[in-house]
Amino acid sequence: MPAFAGWQHNGYYINDGYFVDDGSRFVMSFRGGVALSRANLKNDIGSLYTEYVMDTATGDVVSYTLWQNNGEPDGYAFIGQGDIGVLPVKGDFKKSTLTAGGSIGFVLADNSQWRFEAGYDYIAETSYNSTPLFEGEMTTSGSEYGDVVVHVSSTSAESTISTDVISLMAYYDFFEGKGKKLHQFIPYIGFGLGYASSETKLKISDMYGDLSSDEDLQNFGTLNQTTQIIKFDNPVDRSKYPQSNSIAVLGALGLSYGIAQSTFIDASVRVLYIPKITWSIANSTGTRHREWFSAENMIHTNFVVGLRFEF
Repeated sequence: MPAFAGWQHNGYYINDGYFVDDGSRFVMSFRGGVALSRANLKNDIGSLYTEYVMDTATGDVVSYTLWQNNGEPDGYAFIGQGDIGVLPVKGDFKKSTLTAGGSIGFVLADNSQWRFEAGYDYIAETSYNSTPLFEGEMTTSGSEYGDVVVHVSSTSAESTISTDVISLMAYYDFFEGKGKKLHQFIPYIGFGLGYASSETKLKISDMYGDLSSDEDLQNFGTLNQTTQIIKFDNPVDRSKYPQSNSIAVLGALGLSYGIAQSTFIDASVRVLYIPKITWSIANSTGTRHREWFSAENMIHTNFVVGLRFEF
């Protein structure tokens, strides 16, 4: 390590003026990379009943509204009401996108293996589209056939999501002494808590004709009086898009390499856990939201490379 003047690093003088570096530093870092996101999707619309008919020849099930719009063809039997809210979301959330972030903090005096940082990370916008959104087994009731178990598809969704995360992290660097040596790999681990705010945009299409009989949903779209199908649109004003906010738990495993005094190349895997992110639809003014589906146990695995400066 090169010699430094007393003003260049924090520390204290002893006896004849000999300066002792206490190892404390101001830390600033920047990073960017790829985020792999995984979550389980869940139907959140609650109870939403609609009427169905079934093709007696093929067993195919369509909503009563769609059957009417198609001219009420022969060969269909009324099989009663079913609850769309019991249908599972088709598939899971599996996406990749870009991520970037930065941190500021300090290395602890007289225990310079520890550093603490306040950070910000942005997980870029990615899309989630599915037709149908909900698909699975449903039991209908209220017809002459009694309870009927049928396979039903419902709803087409186009959506996007982006996430901002503010965090507080503690890191432990594995090295001996008070100063990190140059041209050596130094592994580290980190953990912390944060606040995640996700902007979700959702456009619903009632292509199966089974949503429009719900009176509350008519507050979130425009009902076509001829077809009796609701058209759902996002608010024009972007500021009225729904936000999904949650706590976040973070962990990190990384490796740094000193390339110059106080400058390190930093490569890490950062794992971000968010318990739940909800997609909602909004009315035209953005004053009301209705939950539609959610991503539970969202895990963002970020592979990032950057620079860290310790002054």
